Amino acid sequence: MKPIKYHELEKTIGYSFKDKDLLLLALTHSSYANESKKKRKENNERLEFLGDAVLELTMSDYLFRRYPDKDEGKLTKLRSSLVCEYTLAYCARDISLGKYLLLSRGEDLTGGRERDSILSDAFEAVIGAIYLDGGLDQAAGFIREYLLKDVEDKTLFYDAKTILQEYVQAREWGKLTYKLTGEKGPDHNKEFEVKAYIGDKGYASGAGRTKKGAEQIAAYETILMLRSQQEKE
Repeated sequence: MKPIKYHELEKTIGYSFKDKDLLLLALTHSSYANESKKKRKENNERLEFLGDAVLELTMSDYLFRRYPDKDEGKLTKLRSSLVCEYTLAYCARDISLGKYLLLSRGEDLTGGRERDSILSDAFEAVIGAIYLDGGLDQAAGFIREYLLKDVEDKTLFYDAKTILQEYVQAREWGKLTYKLTGEKGPDHNKEFEVKAYIGDKGYASGAGRTKKGAEQIAAYETILMLRSQQEKE
C-alpha cells in the first residue's frame, strides 16, 4: 500500500491519523492477513468489534435526543435500520473505502471490494481505529458526517418492503413481486440477487446473503427510484 493512499483516504474522511498503523490495520481483511504462509498477521476484526460498540453508543445517543417521543421499541428499530450491513456498506462506498482495502488475491478477484459484508466490517473497523487514535468525539464526528447524512432515507430501509407494498397498492399499479435473478458463491456463503417487479415492469435489484435481505434492498432501491422519477415530473 503506497503512502499516498493514506493521505487520499484521510483527506476524504477529514481525519488525519497520528498512528498510521491503526488505519492500516482497519483496512486489513482477514483474507489478506491469512495469505502469508510464514505467520498469521493481524486483521481488522478486533477493530470492527470496537467500532461496532462505538457506533451503537453514538447512534443510541443521537436517536434518543432526536426522537424524544419514540419509545424503546421504535428507537431500537430505527437504530437497526441505520447500523445494518447494507447501510454501512452504502456509507463505505461514499468514501470509496473498497479501493483502499488489503484483500487476498482470491478475495479481490471475486469482487471483495464491493461486497457488502466486507465493506460494512471495514467501515466499523475505521470507526474503531479513529476512536483509539483520537477519542470518542472524533469517532462520533465521523459517524455523524458519514452515517447520519440523509438519515431519513436510511431509516426508510428497515420498512422498505412494507412501504413499497403500500405505495404500489395505493396507486393500483398492479402486483408487487420479487424474482430471483441469480445466485453465486458456495453453499455456506451464498449471495442471492433479486429484482423487484410491479406488474410486468422490472425496477431495482438487490443482492444479499438471504433472499429476504436481497428483497429488502431491492424494495429500498425501488422506492428511491420512484421518488426520483416523481421529482422529475
